Amino acid sequence: MSGRPPRQEDGESAALRQREELSRRIKEQKVVVDELSNLKKNRKVYKQQPNSNIFFLVDRTETLSQCKSNQWQEVPASGIFKIDLKACATTKSLSLTLFPWKYCYTEKAAEETFINVLDQVSKDLPSHIHLGVNESKLCLRAPVIPLNTAIAEASGECAGTNSSNIIHGVSVETLQGFLAEEHKKKLVCRFIDVLSEAVKRRVLCLFRDQDQETREVPSVSRKKAHVAVLFSGGIDSMVIAALADKHVPLEEPVDLLNVAFMMKERAKHKGTSKRHTSLEVQLDLLRPQETCQGLDAKSGAHLSCFDVPDRITGRAGLKELEAINPSRTWNFVEINVTLEELKKMREQRINHLIYPLDTVLDDSIGCAMWFASRGEGFISNQGELKPYKSSAKVVLTGIGADEQLAGYSRHRVCFQKYGLEGLNKELEMELGRISSRNLGRDDRIIGDHGKEARFPFLDEDVVSFLNSLPVSEKADLTLPRGVGEKLILRLAAKELGLTASTVLPKRAVQFGSRIAKLESHREKASDTCSRLKLFSVGEL
Repeated sequence: MSGRPPRQEDGESAALRQREELSRRIKEQKVVVDELSNLKKNRKVYKQQPNSNIFFLVDRTETLSQCKSNQWQEVPASGIFKIDLKACATTKSLSLTLFPWKYCYTEKAAEETFINVLDQVSKDLPSHIHLGVNESKLCLRAPVIPLNTAIAEASGECAGTNSSNIIHGVSVETLQGFLAEEHKKKLVCRFIDVLSEAVKRRVLCLFRDQDQETREVPSVSRKKAHVAVLFSGGIDSMVIAALADKHVPLEEPVDLLNVAFMMKERAKHKGTSKRHTSLEVQLDLLRPQETCQGLDAKSGAHLSCFDVPDRITGRAGLKELEAINPSRTWNFVEINVTLEELKKMREQRINHLIYPLDTVLDDSIGCAMWFASRGEGFISNQGELKPYKSSAKVVLTGIGADEQLAGYSRHRVCFQKYGLEGLNKELEMELGRISSRNLGRDDRIIGDHGKEARFPFLDEDVVSFLNSLPVSEKADLTLPRGVGEKLILRLAAKELGLTASTVLPKRAVQFGSRIAKLESHREKASDTCSRLKLFSVGEL
């Protein structure tokens, strides 16, 4: 009898200690969540010293590793992950704890967030890595607002536009008609302001050595370029370049990186067997404006072996930018790639960087981006082409515009089949998967040259602004190609003073650069690419 009260007291004390410990840990995690939610932009890692915990995230541009081994996997951008270093040392295994993003703070929404994120993340991680949700089931405030899926009623034609005229002919004047509507113009100006600020953040605060000059072509500019744009002359890269011009110091050049893969011999399609000798190919590389043997059937004019569609639109885009700001030095860098060099560099470097992605599409985009961001090509100096290597350490890309503004042809197909509701679901899915589908690959590819990829269209303020708008304000796929897709961006380009580029239809880089035509493989974009196979040491 004398022993019972102490046992009961011990039990109550133990329960109390457990509650206090649980309360302490919950408070600790809440503090951490609050701190993580309010981290400054571009902060990637938060270290909690007392417990040796490291919290890290993949902010749509980073991956865990850049090693060439095939024993690693990308961590998706689903939230912030924690590694307990003490536990890792004790158990000799890796365990991740996830603090996922969420948009809505109801209990039901939180539970759905955990289920969905765990399912998504677990299937992408190796089986030997354990993933769990933090024990308090705390979520982080999402860095962007959720997508507005409201379907607005048709507002009728905009002032100054005529549907039948638009269907039968697309022109710059078409866009001017939309801008005549006050609401539309205000919306476009707000978009320009938000996107301009995003570009400014990415180009202004850079280390600039005042005494260092461009060495390759000293007479081109007294200063070297610090900012480059992956440049096709299409609507995305044109708007990025035009906005960069507003924030990069005027005396500093801007490099426009334009990549082209050598087109196959045209003559064999014209009834002649004449082919290039190796000397002719070398001369074409040294003088990219020299023409190939073979006539264009439509115009009768000789074409360069590297006059691919993106090269032609790029030169036209250069003229538009020069018209907007003739005081700026625009270095239009013509980057020419032969089949031999493509095969060599893919085997030596590019396939390791694209991994773990492995499709034909990843191969085409990854290779084109690697050569473009390397920046080795030719620029015009007083009418003569001279060798040039871009010194820019920041490379701006237009990725994210198509995914948010219905820029791909598949978006038009989806709209035709399922209407605006189906299009909303497609766009939400596109943005949700962009980190794993595109950004890890692109960051590794560009980073291989010691340069940093920056994505203005994926700035949190830009994404939140676009997410706040109904899809009908961003695109109108009842209108023809060259106007309807990415309509708000085309109107912004028109407002910025751009002309012909504002109505150019979307053309994917693999087709615009002609890399898809360089190797004669009848493949689908989604097929596994045999050319990306990685060999282990034991297989060599």
